[in-house]
Amino acid sequence: MKILGIETSCDETSAAVLSGDEVLSNVISSQAVHLQFGGVVPELASRAHVRKIVPIVDEAMKNAETNFSQIEGIAVTYGPGLVGALLVGINYAKGLAMVLKKPFAGINHIEGHIYSNFLGKSNFAPPFICLVVSGGHTMIVLVEDHLKYRVMGKTRDDAVGEAFDKVAKLLNLPYPGGPEIDNLAKNGNVTFVKFPRALMKEKSFDFSYSGLKTAVLNYLKKITGHELKENLSNICASFQQAAVEVLVYKTIEAARTYQMRQIAVCGGVAANSLLRTLMKDEAAKFNLSVNFPALKYCTDNAAMIARAGLERIKQGYGSTLDLNAYPSLQLGR
Repeated sequence: MKILGIETSCDETSAAVLSGDEVLSNVISSQAVHLQFGGVVPELASRAHVRKIVPIVDEAMKNAETNFSQIEGIAVTYGPGLVGALLVGINYAKGLAMVLKKPFAGINHIEGHIYSNFLGKSNFAPPFICLVVSGGHTMIVLVEDHLKYRVMGKTRDDAVGEAFDKVAKLLNLPYPGGPEIDNLAKNGNVTFVKFPRALMKEKSFDFSYSGLKTAVLNYLKKITGHELKENLSNICASFQQAAVEVLVYKTIEAARTYQMRQIAVCGGVAANSLLRTLMKDEAAKFNLSVNFPALKYCTDNAAMIARAGLERIKQGYGSTLDLNAYPSLQLGR
């Protein structure tokens, strides 16, 4: 079954064509206009999606050497995300589905990230524990079977990806801050500053990152600009270690508690080099396997939406033409 996937939840306009677990094309257009603002401006994002959606879909179809008559289903993100951005993708998908008379499925963006673990891996299957880590979400999900989820824990305040971006801003690093901190931390001392590991001693699988952000801010107030410049790599390494240790510890604990032998990690922060290394090292101590998507599928992309859509359409869970955007959509709805 060939599926066309469309993703416009934030500041990437993406379209992909999927055949089973094989990605035939995956085109992503990132919006550079937001860099000058240090974050995404919703109105600018929506306008950019309107301009790009048609040429990006056309490019994906061309790269896949596929025409619209060969498409058997359409998948589109309908939440969570920016409402204006979501509506661009949804309305395009509705119109195309109506013209082609093909089924289409609205996909939860978080579900899409979970299904990024299946891309190009026909031997990967539920059940497993999944750590979802991005700029807007930090949660541990028990994936019992295809399309069957139980959220075991989530952030009580800020997402880990947001913490990376906000701390990067405090350190005068470019946006997005996650990759910048990751690169600088490779040459730093992780014990230079003892930043807090929130909720580590609590038995829940919830997270909290607002305290860590505040701890970095308070530390920076105590040092001079020269000290910041001189120890930038050490500060990045210390912050990153504190952020990642909690993610790894709670994910391993969740896998052991629910007797899962497989762990999956997804979302933009899944590209973080320390998270990849530390998760694999700690999981090996308990004979647990760990699956990460390829780096190109960690950030927002339409291939993951197409893969989730394939599963939904195969099982008869299509959407109707009255599908709307849900900016605060929760996993499982």
